[in-house]
This record gives sequence, C-alpha cells and structure tokens, in this order.
Amino acid sequence: MKKLLNTLYITSENSYLGLDGENVVVYEDKTEIGRVPLHNLEGIVSFGYRGTSPALMGACAERNVSLCFLTPQGKFLARVSGRIRGNVLLRQQQFSSCQNDAVSLEIARNCILGKVYNARWVLERAVRDHSMQIDVDRVKKASGYLKNSLDMICGCQSKDQLRGYEGEAASVYFGVFDELILQQKKEFSFCERNKRPPLDPVNALLSFIYTLLTNSITSALETVGLDPYVGYLHTDRPGRASLSLDLIEELRPVLADRFVLSIINKKIVSGKSFSKKENGAVLMDDETRKRILTEWQSKKKEVISHPYLKEKVEWGMVPYVQAMLLARYLRGDLDGYPVFLWK
Repeated sequence: MKKLLNTLYITSENSYLGLDGENVVVYEDKTEIGRVPLHNLEGIVSFGYRGTSPALMGACAERNVSLCFLTPQGKFLARVSGRIRGNVLLRQQQFSSCQNDAVSLEIARNCILGKVYNARWVLERAVRDHSMQIDVDRVKKASGYLKNSLDMICGCQSKDQLRGYEGEAASVYFGVFDELILQQKKEFSFCERNKRPPLDPVNALLSFIYTLLTNSITSALETVGLDPYVGYLHTDRPGRASLSLDLIEELRPVLADRFVLSIINKKIVSGKSFSKKENGAVLMDDETRKRILTEWQSKKKEVISHPYLKEKVEWGMVPYVQAMLLARYLRGDLDGYPVFLWK
C-alpha cells in the first residue's frame, strides 16, 4: 500500500479492504497489514480482485471518497463516487480548458517539453554509460539539437508550431536510436520509426509497449475522474483516447523506449521471436508476448524518486501520479501542470 497526494493505492492483488471505526484497514490472508484514517483520504485505488467491504464502500460514498477498482495489470474496472462529489465539476473544468486556447496550448506544450527533455536525457545517459560502444559525437549532436528544441518549444505560439517542433525532435531522436542498441545488432537493426504496421522487430516492440503504457494512462485518467478521450494536443476522434496520447508523450522515452532497449540488450527477446507477413508487417509470437508482459510487470514495480513529489514511487504508479497532478491543476490547486522530468 502507498499513500500519494491523499490517495491510497493498494497494489497487492490479494488484499481486502475493510472499515474499522474511522480507519481503512488492509487485510492480506486475514492478517492486517496496514490502516489509514479515512478522513485523510480523497480517494482509494485497489489493484486486485478480493474486493472491499460494503461498510467501507458506504463510508466512502458518504464522505465523498472515490473508490476505484482496477485489475492487477492496471486495467480500469469501476469507480464508486459519492452523490455530491462525483466527477462532473472536474470534467467541466477539463472540457472548458480544452476550449481555452491559452490553457490548452500550455498543457500540450508541457507534455512535449517533457517528451523532448526526457528523450535528451536518454541519449545523455547512453553517452555516460556506454561511451565505448556508441558513436558519441553522433549521439551528442542529437542531444544538442534536442536541448535547443526545448527553447523553441517554450516559445511556440500555436499547436501546429508545437507539432512541427515535436516532429523534428522525434526524427532526430530516432535518427540515433540504433546507437542505443548494443546487442543483437543484426536482428534488431533500426532505421526509422514506423507503425501501422511496424516493419521491423524494434518498431514492433515499441508499438506494443506504447499500447500497454497508453492503457495504463487511460486507467489512471479514469481513476481520477478525467475523460481520457478529450485531449489538448491530439485531436478528438471517436474511440481515440486523446488525453492518454497527450500524457504518454512525456513517458515514452524514459519508460517505454528504455524498457525496449533493455529487453533487447539483455537478450530477453531474440530475432527468432518475430515473423514478417506478406504486407511487410512484423509480428511477435505469443510466447515472446507473454515474456515481455512479465518483464513489463516487473519494470512497473521498480522504485524511483518522483521528480515533483520528491517521494519514492513505483514506475507503475507514475501515470496515476501524473493524472492526479493534471486533475489538481484543472481544479486550480496548482499553478501549472508539473510534467514528469527524468534525469
């Protein structure tokens, strides 16, 4: 269990939640493993199937403490909210901010700043740790371009301009991405980012992990009461989780891309795990997909220090923290959306 920003997260799939007086009590195999005063909480998020006592559900509804249920893998299941609090006011603020050009541009700009900043530090980390195995000058040149892009992004005055800077920065970043592949270079050569369909094993891995991360962010947005389908940078389309695609930008390089590089460089996957179809699409086999899912779950349990909260959190909790921070900004509790900046 972990308490962040007045929200209690129960990450064990075998935990059962009950009420004892004014306390939330967490049980595992009928043994109490922790308790938190209910009046200190704004929300409870449970990643498990064991459930919650009716008494606690009633107390949460009465005190306007949101209670959310997700699978152990992070898929959103349901949310119970009190009759007054609900999510109407927060979503009204979200819809209003999307129509406000200045606010919408500010949030979109922050997301892209986070993406480019984190992409740069992925390259800088590679130079620091693997200078004998990569073309340092080439990678440093790309890093310098990304650094200069940050100033241009800060000064952009429209979303079209922002998309242009983002596209150029992504092209430069992926232009040296092959340098970061240190093992199995023949099987996992990378020339450029492509999708729908991915045309090589690296792109197949990137697309797969991006999908997993997008699903986690969508669940996080649902959990805090935001609409995942109403975004700021990505345009709204039926069935498209536009806000999830906005928030994934800052986490792509540091979480998804580094994970893909690690499973290649550690030889967790091999070139034999992929097959090419007649249309050029490259697909991974079922056994590899299961192995990657296991590694992804392990990655999400790694503990880091959140750059804004200055608290220890698991990687898997970062989307939920960022969703909470965005919700707090929209409610007026924060002066700006604090993007995730890794170094």
